Amino acid sequence: MDRLVGGWAMAIKSWGVLRHDRELMLFPAVSFVLTLLVSIGFLLPFWASGAFLDFANGQVDPVMLGVLFLYYLTTYTIVIFCNVAVVAGALIRLQGGEPTLSDGFGVAFDRLPAIIGYAAIAATVGVALRTLAERTGIIGRLILGGVGVAWSLATFLVAPVLVVEKVGPVQAILRSAGLLRTSWGEQIGGNIGIGLVFTLLSIGVAVIAAALFAVVVDTSAFAASAVVVLAVLIIAALALLGTTLQAVFTASVYRYAVTGDGGTMFRDGPSDAEGGFGPGAR
Repeated sequence: MDRLVGGWAMAIKSWGVLRHDRELMLFPAVSFVLTLLVSIGFLLPFWASGAFLDFANGQVDPVMLGVLFLYYLTTYTIVIFCNVAVVAGALIRLQGGEPTLSDGFGVAFDRLPAIIGYAAIAATVGVALRTLAERTGIIGRLILGGVGVAWSLATFLVAPVLVVEKVGPVQAILRSAGLLRTSWGEQIGGNIGIGLVFTLLSIGVAVIAAALFAVVVDTSAFAASAVVVLAVLIIAALALLGTTLQAVFTASVYRYAVTGDGGTMFRDGPSDAEGGFGPGAR
């Protein structure tokens, strides 16, 4: 329980890092835009050809699997590239430096071959799980869901490992899985906390928007449309903020797992006194 609480405290401290370096949110924004464009480019032809319905009905052929793998590879590369850039900037801040956008992009481009390699592995896992899920019943899907969760936990620290240790994709996965033994509590506590907070905030925005929409829909179509657009923009902004905070949290967990020190942003305040971040916390 202490480690779960420590993870939540670390997530709160990560917010302080993000407040100092708001420009880090640019990387997830770029990731979102590029992923959206790639998705449109892949999925529209996929839908128009009728292949999407075939896939939904369990009719999978090698060409379809190849297209799906290429889609996963492209989107994963984009997402991981931008995540590595955020983590790189966060690690610079945690070391007492002043990160810039060029720092993040520079590190990500420097690690691009390893990023593509890891994206290929992740895409293979994603396609395999997706294909198996389409061919199994409820029990099988629950088992595969557990495998997916295990994969996410094992690879949680891949991005900072790629940034700091400059290893290949396979070594990065193994290293991340190895660090799970000493940081699982912090990972789970922080991830649950961040996910819960931003989920509740998004639900709150949606509820308020639905209430406002119900009030104005009969009197003003323009006002009703404005409520919907504003709600979508706020929820998108929350998603962007949450994604960036998650990456900063990842960087702090990695540093803590390796050195026992969350970084310069974590050395002041009550959390330190509670034993959440010092070398003796374990």
